[in-house]
Amino acid sequence: VVDGIVRRCIVTIAKQTSKRAVRMVTRKAERQTDIVLAHLCAENELVKARLSRQMPSVGDSTEICEQAGRQFSVSVIVRPTPNPQFRRMDAQVFDADTPILRISTIIGRN
Repeated sequence: VVDGIVRRCIVTIAKQTSKRAVRMVTRKAERQTDIVLAHLCAENELVKARLSRQMPSVGDSTEICEQAGRQFSVSVIVRPTPNPQFRRMDAQVFDADTPILRISTIIGRN
């Protein structure tokens, strides 16, 4: 009787542990997917600014980016630098209100 109880406890613990491990792996894979898609959105905004023949205006804006059937919000922040020939540009990507990724670059006059 005791052996049966011990075996059931061991099996129950093993099942719970494996379920937890599967959830963690699934969450990590979803997070990686979010980061890749967010990176595409952020890079798109920075590349648009680089390809433009004009210096980006100082200020904040928000763009919508759709990747793989999902919608992300991209907050674009342009700030002056000590050298007026350059601007700092940040692109931060959100899924709803949750920040996923932020990348920055310096853009100079063309």
